[in-house]
Amino acid sequence: MARPPLTPEQQAEAQRIYEVLRSAADEDLRGVAELLAGKADGELFGATEFQVRDAVLRIGAKALEAALDGRKKGATTAPAGPAPAARRPPSSRGARARRSSARSGRYG
Repeated sequence: MARPPLTPEQQAEAQRIYEVLRSAADEDLRGVAELLAGKADGELFGATEFQVRDAVLRIGAKALEAALDGRKKGATTAPAGPAPAARRPPSSRGARARRSSARSGRYG
């Protein structure tokens, strides 16, 4: 995975996310390690593979959660700008109502 250069603020945020994620994912990582240690070579794929994938997806979800949690608190520093003005509704005049051919007695 290519890592872009980070500003000092981004480096601090990355460290915060890493610390939160490391403690949050520890139980999942321990579970994966124990699962794999308890399987023979022939049992590593199939059901075990899906259990490992599930654990990795949980870790990924925790990573996203950690990133968002830090941004929710005070992420907006400027007051909200004014809402745009509403457009005028379309005029109901000028549009002719159309009769269906069945109502007017015309067929086909």
